[in-house]
Amino acid sequence: MLDELKPFLILIIFGNIENLILAAQGVDSHVNPLILAILSLIAVVCWLSIGTFATKAAMKYARYINFIGGLAIFILGIQAMAGALPGMIAFFH
Repeated sequence: MLDELKPFLILIIFGNIENLILAAQGVDSHVNPLILAILSLIAVVCWLSIGTFATKAAMKYARYINFIGGLAIFILGIQAMAGALPGMIAFFH
């Protein structure tokens, strides 16, 4: 089973970083932490279900999935940094 997950290992690692970025954005936007936690758990269960039942079908598209997932993580990271930039500039003035 580990060999089946190997093509997705980088995506799993950066997906966890993406979760941290999204959580930071939620805190910055003053979202209710309980609602954010519930929505995060629902998302994790959905992705776990999709991953459990669709892994064999997705194996032939692993390269495309990694690219699209990595691009999404990169865009969300840029978005998070751009949103935090005004606050950081104001902090140093």
